[in-house]
Amino acid sequence: MVKHLYIHVPFCHRICPYCSFYKHTFGNINQSELVDALLNEISIRAQKFELNNIETIYLGGGTPTALSSKNLEALLTGINEKINLSDLTEWVIEANPRTINLNKAKMIRKSGVTRVSLGIQSWDPSTLMTLGRDHDPDEAEESFEILRSCNFKSLNIDLMFSVPGQSLETWANDLHKTTKMRPDHISAYNLNYEEDTEYFEKLKRGDFSENPEQDEEFFKLAMKVLRGSGFEHYEISNYAQPGHQSGHNKAYWSGADYLGIGPGAFSTVHGKRWRNVADTNKYIKLLALKEINEIETEREAIDSSSFRTERIALELRTSRGISLDVLEETKTRVHDLETEGLISIHENRIRLTDKGKLAADSVAAHLL
Repeated sequence: MVKHLYIHVPFCHRICPYCSFYKHTFGNINQSELVDALLNEISIRAQKFELNNIETIYLGGGTPTALSSKNLEALLTGINEKINLSDLTEWVIEANPRTINLNKAKMIRKSGVTRVSLGIQSWDPSTLMTLGRDHDPDEAEESFEILRSCNFKSLNIDLMFSVPGQSLETWANDLHKTTKMRPDHISAYNLNYEEDTEYFEKLKRGDFSENPEQDEEFFKLAMKVLRGSGFEHYEISNYAQPGHQSGHNKAYWSGADYLGIGPGAFSTVHGKRWRNVADTNKYIKLLALKEINEIETEREAIDSSSFRTERIALELRTSRGISLDVLEETKTRVHDLETEGLISIHENRIRLTDKGKLAADSVAAHLL
């Protein structure tokens, strides 16, 4: 029984140079044809998997709100019609500030979406320019206030640090400005140089460089400012006010099954993982013919060893930590990490200390 649904909309008005997700501009692709294909896939998947107890939906991208109001409403209405949402606890949509207006926000809220994640990234014009964002700080603030006026249950602001040219002072200003906006949730991501991105190519050429010591300073400042403003640091990159943790992401981190809909979307169900074809035109054509098997690529089985590895890497990042029972075979390594002050043990669970959070990947690797 699948309880978590991810729906991928790959459209973006502009391609950010750091983003590695499958995405593209609209080009000559018809929006309504993609919406029809997404709804067709949901209908077909619903016949194979039990989708009557869906608890969370995450509409990501790309930029889902880049769809016209008409097509976005058609997608949201179709989801409501094709899936029993009586058990739904959270429905998330990602948004770009430039794609939000009051009428669209009201429609999204009326359709049942409970949470909006607004990709602001920075309040600094120079940093936004470096990131290739197509909005300015005033547009971002206006979009946030529009969303707030619609009374969504939770509003999240995405921020990014260790951006080339970004100073610690600029990052501090971003953090303080964001807390003054009073969002319910803040995601603060360390910029990573992912393959198949413009930023990765610049890193290889030497135009950009990585600085782990600087990353630590940015990260420590985020913890200090956001915790000091009443946010719970419940996952390395995520901070929430009480009652506003992301249910969908917590399902990922705990190893729950999830079904991915749309071009380039991943699924993990019953020990099997696959990715839908990362080609929107091909995806649309195959779904028009209801060739569901043909859209699945990169199939793999997740054995117990792989599942354990993923659990350690993901659950360790959360404030809940990971059960010692999962680490029975590595007790000596656990003791070493505790001695070094990288982890703490309480009620049979291992949790990263603040020192450990600065080296989370290394700690996870040591436990493996």
